[in-house]
Amino acid sequence: MLYDIAASIDYTYQQPSALGRTVLRLLPASIPGVQRLIAGTLTAQPLSDERIDRVDFFGNAVTEIAWRGTGREARFKVQARVERLARPPELDLSPPLSGLAAAIRAWPDLGPEAPHHFLGPSERVRPTATMTAFARDLVTPQMTVLAAVEAIGRALYEDMRFDASATTVDTDPMEAFTARHGVCQDFSHIMIACLRGVGIPAAYVSGYLRTLPPPGQERLAGADAMHAWVRAWCGPDLGWVEFDPTNDLLVAGDHILVAVGRDYHDVSPVKGVLRTAGRQASHHGVDVIPLG
Repeated sequence: MLYDIAASIDYTYQQPSALGRTVLRLLPASIPGVQRLIAGTLTAQPLSDERIDRVDFFGNAVTEIAWRGTGREARFKVQARVERLARPPELDLSPPLSGLAAAIRAWPDLGPEAPHHFLGPSERVRPTATMTAFARDLVTPQMTVLAAVEAIGRALYEDMRFDASATTVDTDPMEAFTARHGVCQDFSHIMIACLRGVGIPAAYVSGYLRTLPPPGQERLAGADAMHAWVRAWCGPDLGWVEFDPTNDLLVAGDHILVAVGRDYHDVSPVKGVLRTAGRQASHHGVDVIPLG
């Protein structure tokens, strides 16, 4: 599926800002067999005094920008054309859960795709006894890894409630799990903690999601969204499989991948420091337009 993507993140400041440095992960990724970035640009307004474009350890496109002047506004804008290639697996070629640890030990390298990086605690995700017990009640040693991933993701979807006002970007996964509500970041962090708790390597994915309007209504410009979901390593034959616990589905053509990491800390779309005072406000707009 081909998509044209337009995304913007606008910030306004009550007092003039100065001496800012920002790290951006907003451009869609190119991953063989998963997704191809045909063309893409990331611009910042006002024009930055410094800019570095690079790739991080996990292969994500990173743009670092810095300003030395003052201003009351900042805008980051993405324009991209992407071909989404990945489809849900048609055959379950994953090993039984009891055999996954041996498969991980046998993995021959420590490159960005290695499952070892996504098995232990990370900056924002630390499995707890409570979440691990929740996951263990849903799986058996004979269950395939893919079946275990789907069972845990579906249980979280059924047990939790999406609530855009319930949490913030800094909410601890255990807090959201205890309250049983949150946003896509919370659903994904909790699922990652559950999967790692039962020995399944799991990664956090940030990206764009194409949304569909209610029947009979026109699609609104800017109504699509940035989103988060999970990648789980299902053994050497099946590899990495993407699951969206917020929507209870194996990821297909409507999810446009931007960055992959151990948790949100590795892939946050906008992160940085800024010298300013007073309040600030932000506005996000995303359009994901299918081209066929």
